[in-house]
Amino acid sequence: MERRDEKKAVLIALLQLAAPAIAQQILGTLLQYVDTAMVGHLGEAATAAVSTSTSVNWLVHSIPNAFAVGCLTLLSQSLGQGDRERMGRVSALAVRLCLAVSLLLTSACLGVSPVLPRWMQTDPSIQSDAAAYFFLVSLSVPFFTAASFFGTALQAVKDTRTPMRVHLCCNVLNVGLNYLLIYTAGLGVRGAAIATSLSTALAGVWMARAFFRKEELRIPRGVLWKRDNKLLRAMGRVSLPMLGTTFVSCMGYIVFARMVNGMGVTIFAAHSIAINAEEIFYLPGFGLRTASSTLIGIAVGEGDRRKFLDTRNTGLGVTVLLMALSGLLLYLLAEPLMWVFTNAENVVRMGAGLLRIVAFSEPFFGLMIAWEGVSYGTGRTRSVFWVSSGSMWGIRILFTWLCLHRWHLGIEAVWYCMVADNCFKALALTVCGLSSEKQGLGRTSVRISK
Repeated sequence: MERRDEKKAVLIALLQLAAPAIAQQILGTLLQYVDTAMVGHLGEAATAAVSTSTSVNWLVHSIPNAFAVGCLTLLSQSLGQGDRERMGRVSALAVRLCLAVSLLLTSACLGVSPVLPRWMQTDPSIQSDAAAYFFLVSLSVPFFTAASFFGTALQAVKDTRTPMRVHLCCNVLNVGLNYLLIYTAGLGVRGAAIATSLSTALAGVWMARAFFRKEELRIPRGVLWKRDNKLLRAMGRVSLPMLGTTFVSCMGYIVFARMVNGMGVTIFAAHSIAINAEEIFYLPGFGLRTASSTLIGIAVGEGDRRKFLDTRNTGLGVTVLLMALSGLLLYLLAEPLMWVFTNAENVVRMGAGLLRIVAFSEPFFGLMIAWEGVSYGTGRTRSVFWVSSGSMWGIRILFTWLCLHRWHLGIEAVWYCMVADNCFKALALTVCGLSSEKQGLGRTSVRISK
């Protein structure tokens, strides 16, 4: 009876923490949905112009997220240990890293924006709009970085509601600005980019304000600019494999998009809209991953192995079940969902077929996400790097190239390659997770000394 109550408590804590995190993920993605949907009704060319930089933006956005995962691991484990002084040091490190990453990323994005459309093999007729969109969106990179670092820090101390509220308000602002700038002002693609940048700026400022006001994250006097090599090394053991995963995988996404882009404007528009449409259906898994990572990190900090195992197993079960339901909904709503984003019948028909292909892999995607959450909470991120990198290039990219250039197959075959990649990652991470007998306690990669 006692064990049942303990497991029930873990489930309730997971769901309470996950619900706002899921809402935040959905609201954050709705910002992209609004851009894609409102621009999509301007025509296929406008959709393709906005979608040209989608995979590059994934790379840009995932870099601060990699460091933010390191913050989550260190903060949640320190919270479990009850070490407020260490939490203040981690908060100070988060601020310093946020500033450094913002400066480097913004400079790189603005520098490559003029040549990006040509490198992505974009049709010459839309290269100007595509370059302008990426340049304008890149202006908001410092604010996105701040929202990522500080929002994740808040989640690490079990505050998932504040990031949710921030994204809700920013989405409302984005919708209003999109309508005014895209249609009323007639700025089209450029108007969508300006609206996104302004909304992101609000999110970054608001999240930073909440971070500095949070008692658990308060930075002790004299610590903010103090060098802390031990803490930096601990952060590196978690974040550097994540950064490697981010870079290798996102470069794969870029190459993947580049190959599809060469198939023509209509096919690329259907592919890009379907990618965006699918995203909201796997976001519940990411929200659960955030909650699981936080609770697992706390259990590791407390040294409570039974709580760790209960949290891990509950997170795995709930995530896979939820993603199975999401896959069913995606299959049933594939065509109506495509009509939301475009009124081009051929694009709708093609995109709906792609969504029905990927719907069957959603439970596997959920399994993959859940095991990633375990790795983030324990700080053991190297297995994620090796599995993700090998699968991306050894399955998705290799077989997509073979399908297009050797076997001369269509876009459906490309999506089957994507499904195979996700399924392999799920199974491989499961094997890695189960083979670690003491994963989480006694074998974490995080070692922080005072």
